[in-house]
Amino acid sequence: MNLGEKGELLAKFYLEKKGYTILEQNFRTRYGEIDIIAKFQGEIIFFEVKTRSSMDYGLPCEAVNKSKQRKIHGVANFYLLTAGCDCSKCRIDIIEILIINKKPFIRQISNVF
Repeated sequence: MNLGEKGELLAKFYLEKKGYTILEQNFRTRYGEIDIIAKFQGEIIFFEVKTRSSMDYGLPCEAVNKSKQRKIHGVANFYLLTAGCDCSKCRIDIIEILIINKKPFIRQISNVF
């Protein structure tokens, strides 16, 4: 299992523990991919998971640049249209995971863009 896959698995367990219902994982379209789509208290949340094993290149969340944000928006819109969801009750979050000495540090950043 590579670092990204490990991070997504940790994020899934983290969200389930907090009471989120996972609807999709690695949801792919021609527009791009969303790592996790979940539901919590009537809201649809699209998660981008970023995992790193050091701070050499900054925080994991800093890797979500404008191009990546546009792709996530496109995939989120596609999902909402095809699933018939209420788009007034949705948001995009980032889960950043830093694994240092095999210990994961997880932070959820809500309504990022």
